[in-house]
Amino acid sequence: MIKLDQIKLNVNDDEALLKSIIARKLKINPNAIKDYSIIKKSIDARKKPDIFYVFSIAVSLSSEDEKRILAKAKKDNNINAYKPIVYTIPKLTKANSSPIVIGAGPAGLFAAYILALNNMHPIILERGKKVDERTNDILKFWETGVLDTASNVQFGEGGAGTFSDGKLNTLVNDKLGRNKFVLETFVKFGAPSNILYDYKPHIGTDILKTVIANMRDEIIALGGEFHFNTKAQDFIIENNHIIGVNANDKKYFSDTVILAIGHSARDTFKKLHDLDINMEAKDFAVGFRIEHPQEMISYSMYDKAYSKLEPAPYKLAANLDNGRGVYSFCMCPGGFVVNSSSEENRLVVNGMSYSKRDSKNANSAIVVSVGEKEFDKSNPLSGIAYQRAIEEAAFKAGNGLIPQQLLGDFKNKKLSTSYGAFSSETKGKTSFGMLSDIFSQDIYQSFIDGMGIFGSKIKGFDRDDAILSGIESRTSSPVRINRNELFQSNVAGLYPCGEGAGYAGGITSAAMDGIKVAEAVISNLNL
Repeated sequence: MIKLDQIKLNVNDDEALLKSIIARKLKINPNAIKDYSIIKKSIDARKKPDIFYVFSIAVSLSSEDEKRILAKAKKDNNINAYKPIVYTIPKLTKANSSPIVIGAGPAGLFAAYILALNNMHPIILERGKKVDERTNDILKFWETGVLDTASNVQFGEGGAGTFSDGKLNTLVNDKLGRNKFVLETFVKFGAPSNILYDYKPHIGTDILKTVIANMRDEIIALGGEFHFNTKAQDFIIENNHIIGVNANDKKYFSDTVILAIGHSARDTFKKLHDLDINMEAKDFAVGFRIEHPQEMISYSMYDKAYSKLEPAPYKLAANLDNGRGVYSFCMCPGGFVVNSSSEENRLVVNGMSYSKRDSKNANSAIVVSVGEKEFDKSNPLSGIAYQRAIEEAAFKAGNGLIPQQLLGDFKNKKLSTSYGAFSSETKGKTSFGMLSDIFSQDIYQSFIDGMGIFGSKIKGFDRDDAILSGIESRTSSPVRINRNELFQSNVAGLYPCGEGAGYAGGITSAAMDGIKVAEAVISNLNL
């Protein structure tokens, strides 16, 4: 096959024109093209108002044509031989007991899936509920404020990412095809096929819930077991080797336990620390969700062509003179700010979009890096204590509701009393509160400085009526559970995995880490 890069198509043109463009680039008759497929599709908006789709395309020709074209194109960097990377699922060669997987988020699900494909009959323990039951609990919470601490946006089948935008882009270097395998698996279980090539793929909460349920059913069909409403309470360790898990006062025995607990399993982190599992506090970031009219963002990104394109995303970052980073995180075009709390009397928000991304507002977290200035990193659980303190402050600021403050009022440390030219798109009730009082002066000023920089990059980004919601504190795990070259902790057979263990930062990277850990389990068992 041949790979063609930098194929441009005006956003007003039909993709059916691609075949003729390919033929022209390769200087062949269109009939000589056996087949072609899109490898990557992105948007080039550098020369507004002229906006283009940019494609990388795999083209299948006769072997004679491919050899001839590649021989002539040695100096053309946009024409190259192409061999797709195909992920090879590792094979178990020895008998084993059923591994235990704690957590049914993307890391746990993909670890379990690889194990199930090897006929290993994984046992998945999930403290929350099935995704459909979990959805009902979350909707009830958003409507009434009644929180189920075991079934919410953070806990339950699919993990925290299920109730987000379902973004699938990742910066993880992937030479073995794990990323592609993750996307192909999502498509297999119901996601749209365009996630295989979109530059910034996303599924959306509405579709992701179905994908997760279908994946669970397949794992069960392959011999896996799911135990919902089943919280890991303790770990059974003998001679520094894991032999099982005590969950809901029932013992599950296995000498292989994958720990894919997610970034909010604070009680489990405490239990692991009490058992002297090696872990350390790590830096993360905190801040607020910010809302703007999606039309404003899309026009800024795409000029007049925005009406022909999907709602525009953005990505912003700044390094300040005080050493802190300020950046956008988990940007949700056409999305909602959602109450994502998981503990009583503490409040945290996140962003969510449905597949159509059709709400009126864009939102993202604007967060400031935190670390040793905020908590004692010699204590592995100190970051959790810091999170809890600011989440308690957010709960008080909103009297139990999502606290909001307009950016102009935030700068002036003034309580907001009404929205400006647009209103908030939220899931969960809101009230105006003093977000400007939650963080230290240093973080407060860093946020304002970052917003000033971002306002110079996107016109109107720092407008006074931009809506802030607080707080965003679960950007990543505040803990890293250390693992060795065998992917095990200091207790043999215990495999820290995914975002909660500090080795991922989103749906795709967590899923890929789940695959890597499953590979390590199989490799170690084959020894």
